[in-house]
Amino acid sequence: MVTAKIKELAATKARVASLEKSIADQLNKELSALPAKFGFDNVAAFVKAVKAAGGGKRKGRGAAKKAGPAKKRRKRAVITDATRAEVKKLVEAGKTGAAIAKTVGISLPSVQNIKKALGLVGKKK
Repeated sequence: MVTAKIKELAATKARVASLEKSIADQLNKELSALPAKFGFDNVAAFVKAVKAAGGGKRKGRGAAKKAGPAKKRRKRAVITDATRAEVKKLVEAGKTGAAIAKTVGISLPSVQNIKKALGLVGKKK
């Protein structure tokens, strides 16, 4: 009983391997015919056209994941004594962290770090 199932499993694995090889051969055949199908004499010209149509070279890891317009990276803010004084003044005026960040032009975590350094954050109870 068990040996029959083992033989059946081996036969099934052989069929799967045969199908995988058949699919790979067919895929290679279709891919090699693509340049001629689109009117290109050689693969290099076809690849160049595909890259141009796709926007050129990838910009790095994860570049293909994003759809739509690319966001520009924000420049790193320089935290000066004047920035700290402005944050302190706005905190004392009762502004929220998000409002302060927007006004001063720094990130919310930067605002929170400045508040913590200046001792303007109360301990949680």
